[in-house]
Amino acid sequence: MLDADLKAQLSSYLERVVHPIEIVAHTDASAKAQEMSALLQDIVSAGHGKISVVAGSNDTARKPSFDINRKGTDIGVSFAGIPMGHEFTSLVLALLQVGGHPIKLDEKVIEQIRNLDGDFVFETFISLSCHNCPEVVQALNAMSVINPRIKVVAVDGGVFPKEVEERQVMAVPMMYLNGQHFGQGRTNVEEILAKLDTGASARAAEELSKKDVFDVLIVGGGPAGAAAAIYTARKGIRTGVIADRFGGQVLDTLSIENFVSVKETDGQKFAVSLEQHVKEYEVDIMNTQRASKIVPGKIKEVHTESGAVLKAKSVIISTGARWREINVPGEKEYRNHGVAYCPHCDGPLFKGKRVAVIGGGNSGVEAAIDLAGIVEHVTLIEFGAELRADAVLQRKLATLRNVKVIKSAQTSEIHGDGKKVVGLSYTDRESGQSHRVDLEGVFVQIGLVPNTEWLKGTIDLSKHGEIEVDAKGQTSETGIFAAGDVTTVPYKQIVIAVGEGAKAALGSFDYLIRSSADDEPAAKAA
Repeated sequence: MLDADLKAQLSSYLERVVHPIEIVAHTDASAKAQEMSALLQDIVSAGHGKISVVAGSNDTARKPSFDINRKGTDIGVSFAGIPMGHEFTSLVLALLQVGGHPIKLDEKVIEQIRNLDGDFVFETFISLSCHNCPEVVQALNAMSVINPRIKVVAVDGGVFPKEVEERQVMAVPMMYLNGQHFGQGRTNVEEILAKLDTGASARAAEELSKKDVFDVLIVGGGPAGAAAAIYTARKGIRTGVIADRFGGQVLDTLSIENFVSVKETDGQKFAVSLEQHVKEYEVDIMNTQRASKIVPGKIKEVHTESGAVLKAKSVIISTGARWREINVPGEKEYRNHGVAYCPHCDGPLFKGKRVAVIGGGNSGVEAAIDLAGIVEHVTLIEFGAELRADAVLQRKLATLRNVKVIKSAQTSEIHGDGKKVVGLSYTDRESGQSHRVDLEGVFVQIGLVPNTEWLKGTIDLSKHGEIEVDAKGQTSETGIFAAGDVTTVPYKQIVIAVGEGAKAALGSFDYLIRSSADDEPAAKAA
């Protein structure tokens, strides 16, 4: 199952296992079950005598599946399917954590998990090509090891298509708690805790409001925010970062091949590197916090949705952007029920089905190419008269027989049957005629919209909602700076966002020096 190099790597990791592990395998006569059994035997052979496999009971609903248990305890996690691809790291971490290797979470977070009162059974539906799924799987696995009253299973939707169909799972990761829908999309431990421990948000807001005034408070933890934090911290000034999720839009990026000096990486690895670099300095990182208002003044106030009020002498806004919506009837109603925005994550759930991709830029054409290898048919709909993607992508697209390109078309409605998408309508912009396409999925790929709704009426925004900045990154309000995709700076690229974050940091430092000089009492005349 595993090649020699992967076995060697696994063996080196499993040296860290402290407590004996028993894997309970639930199998049948399927090829997938044989594949899973081969993987488990490789794990045993790499486990230095600390891991064994036993046969499970025949009445287990999901086969193939397996449980990883710490012998003699009720500590364990489960996988339904074969956790390879992006989930192989989740499997290795599960083995280590169940085996007693320390969990890298803040002690306060660990204590909060340990003190949760109740019995929680989580089922998380995933796809092995989803780069957002591992964070959810790993978060829940860690929580289960810390608190055995939390039971978890990661279910590979590709191995259990009947269950996916019955539950109408059309986006991953999709979480169920005690049989009821709990949430979907990339989610970390803190976010899960906030939903389970309803009083946690208020307690956290109260603690945040007690913090001393920051020299600079950075709102947003993407590439621009991370660069700004590093530059201000290196200047020796008190720096804080509040972020909904550290990494921002980069976390939704599959492959990065154009960041100077890094030949190839992916969004998840890049985001981890960003956070690790920031943590090398004395930066107060406050995750799972979303800003709701900023009050200008000599001392600025940043209010959060949780109710916290943070104060700072200067502020750098780097809240980034999100996927743009097409805003037609049916889009919101069928989001995660056929309407999707991440082809890499959700594409495998549409295997053998018909889908549409809205948008003819690089993102749209890349999505159509990727999906063509999975689905039955792709209809690419472009508003303009010509595709806007790079020529090399258009040439590749033209070779795919199961892709139809429709130009000069405006999507007018997404149709559903009350549960899931069944088609869409578009208008031919040249003839004015309306057409309907029967399909099961719609992937929207029409660019980004800045996250600035909370700033309207506070600082100057462009007609597109972007923050207007000067050459130093300063906004229309003195002492408030901005950087990255949220601003009017052209070309939304990671490398540009990093540079703009550094520039805004230097701009804010210059502002603080000048403000401090202005506050100095005038020298007495001789």
